Amino acid sequence: MPLYEHVFLARQDLSQAQVDALAATATEIVEAGQGKVTKTETWGLKSLAYKIQRNRKAHFVMLNIEAPAGVVAELERQTAINEDVIRWLTVRVDEHEDGQSVQMRKNDRERAKRREREEF
Repeated sequence: MPLYEHVFLARQDLSQAQVDALAATATEIVEAGQGKVTKTETWGLKSLAYKIQRNRKAHFVMLNIEAPAGVVAELERQTAINEDVIRWLTVRVDEHEDGQSVQMRKNDRERAKRREREEF
């Protein structure tokens, strides 16, 4: 079955519970189409490089999906309808990364550097 990475940006005024509900809804759509979500990562609230629909920040969420192309098309259709999602991107990949994504590793490095500075 083809592998995909689906990243979506949710509005900044949503709570974390609402963002988790959006990810759960996306997972339900994929599972209803005989696919599966192998990993869900919430990258948190991040600043955007430019305003998108009057939002300066957005909640970032990534899903690793293993599903047929028709299921991904339905997921994108449902995502486009949702007013809480301001941007999304789905990319077909050859294989999913093991462990954390690059964004999560970046956050860990930044925290480690901050701890080192605080020790001095």
